[in-house]
Amino acid sequence: MTSQIKTVGVCGAAGTMGAGIAIVAARAGFKTICFDTGEDALARARKQTEGFFGKSVERAKMTEADQSAALAKLSATTQIADLADCDLVIEAVFEDLKTKQILLEQLDDVCPSHTLFASNTSTLSITEIASGCARQDKVVGMHFCLPAQLMKLIEMSPGLNTSDESFQAAWDWTVQVGQMPVRTQDKPGFILNALLVPFNNDAIRAVEAGVATAGDIDTAIKQGLGYKMGPLELIDLIGLDTQVRLCEAFYPITHDPRAATPPLLSRMVAAGHLGRKAGRGFYQYDDNAMFGG
Repeated sequence: MTSQIKTVGVCGAAGTMGAGIAIVAARAGFKTICFDTGEDALARARKQTEGFFGKSVERAKMTEADQSAALAKLSATTQIADLADCDLVIEAVFEDLKTKQILLEQLDDVCPSHTLFASNTSTLSITEIASGCARQDKVVGMHFCLPAQLMKLIEMSPGLNTSDESFQAAWDWTVQVGQMPVRTQDKPGFILNALLVPFNNDAIRAVEAGVATAGDIDTAIKQGLGYKMGPLELIDLIGLDTQVRLCEAFYPITHDPRAATPPLLSRMVAAGHLGRKAGRGFYQYDDNAMFGG
């Protein structure tokens, strides 16, 4: 079935994760349709993508010809009906079960019967998300890691009703685009976020307790544990509001007190300090360039 995947749709493509997923698909040669609800947001994502590819050319990671070819594969739309020709649709909208279920219900009406649906959820149940559509056998969990255009790992999770054929087709596609899939059960947080959400919250609580500055905490983690990015840098990248949603999705399921939203995080979100996309989070940023671009 992998060979039948020619066109890929990305829902939530104006966001950091969605834009990164679109880059992965287009860079591998797939016609990629970026769907989101705001034209201005899609235009900003396109500009960031062009900047990322431009930097890739400067660093000799791709040729100018490859850059032009990848950009030519990308198109944008605010009309969900434009996803009707997609063979695979990956949703990367924010972490809200009802929102994802409604989106899959809408896609069910738009896309042909063979289309695979993949959810980039990081904490929610694939089985529950799939219940929003009539083709539960064709819904797969496909959790990319931020930044998706740089990180290779994808956590692949079948729901209870996902068919073996659909899971294998989705798995094969991730390999075809140059990613590294691992199989996980349909459990909260899968592998990464089951470990990262509490860990990142610990880092926030350390800042709030005055243990050290955000910079010193990140430096300690990177130098002491060999991480390429510190936990507070990562939260700024994914968005502090996204970290709140992760906590709100994860804590009621696990009842792990470390997964509960730290008070400092709530205050920073209320103040509009959302991370890189807002120009300020645990750090300040001069621009909103795509990470790695």
